[in-house]
Amino acid sequence: MKTSIFLVVCAWLWSMGMLFAQDDLLSLLGENATETAEYAIAAFKTNRVINLHSLENTAPGVLDFKVGHRFGTLNGGFYNMFGLDNATTRIGFDMGVTNRLAIGLGRSTYEKTYDGFIKYKILRQSTGQRNMPITAAILATAAMQTLKWPDPDKENLFSSRLYYTWQLILGRKFSDSFSLQLSPTLVHRNLVATRAEKNDVPALGIAGRHKLTKRLALNAEYIYVAPNTLTESFRNSFSIGFDIETGGHVFQLHFTNSTAMMERGFIAETTGNWLDGGIHFGFNISRVFTMWQPNK
Repeated sequence: MKTSIFLVVCAWLWSMGMLFAQDDLLSLLGENATETAEYAIAAFKTNRVINLHSLENTAPGVLDFKVGHRFGTLNGGFYNMFGLDNATTRIGFDMGVTNRLAIGLGRSTYEKTYDGFIKYKILRQSTGQRNMPITAAILATAAMQTLKWPDPDKENLFSSRLYYTWQLILGRKFSDSFSLQLSPTLVHRNLVATRAEKNDVPALGIAGRHKLTKRLALNAEYIYVAPNTLTESFRNSFSIGFDIETGGHVFQLHFTNSTAMMERGFIAETTGNWLDGGIHFGFNISRVFTMWQPNK
């Protein structure tokens, strides 16, 4: 029932977004045809807040090479150098196709998982000829874990390796220094570990960015998972960190209780507890390369 309500809400948000988009298009036919539209830019510095996708896309014609790294938990103590002896890594390539469309692929050491995504902006925050108060994007991801089956003699289905995520990203750049977004999400897992867990996991992410200096910003995100969908061993993901811009690189340094860096993992499989030191220090590194110049 809760999943059905969640899907209805997402459908309503989609229809409202399309309605706004139609009004936005009709405004082009008005008397202010000579007025230009000014779009909000850099609400977030990269297309990730920390784990969550941000409302930003990679620019068209640009390849964004990403390296994500999560050390072990701090409560591993001195013997494990407070997590530095252990690590989880994701390497990804994000490509901007148009001003609205972006795609990406990645591979994680977490359960040897391959993932891909497609993200499309249905609305862009703007003023002037086009007056739109928010940015809205739709994100769809698919992931495949490739661990060896624990019992290879059993009839193991390939579909059991697959996971899907659908997300609506709604955000606004309120000022040059502050941006906020909401991310209603549905994660679907073809196979779950226990009967107590649900295949469909509705969640709501909230994320914000506060610019501290020209090259430094504070980011934070929290993901609330609907009750009675996971067992008590799983927790809501919370992450906080800094963006540091250095020329063509953006370094993101952060603390998070999530190990995985794909949606199915950090939304539905977070186990770390901030209260007992189950926290990972980690970083994301982003380096962009211009592959082609988009037509103007």
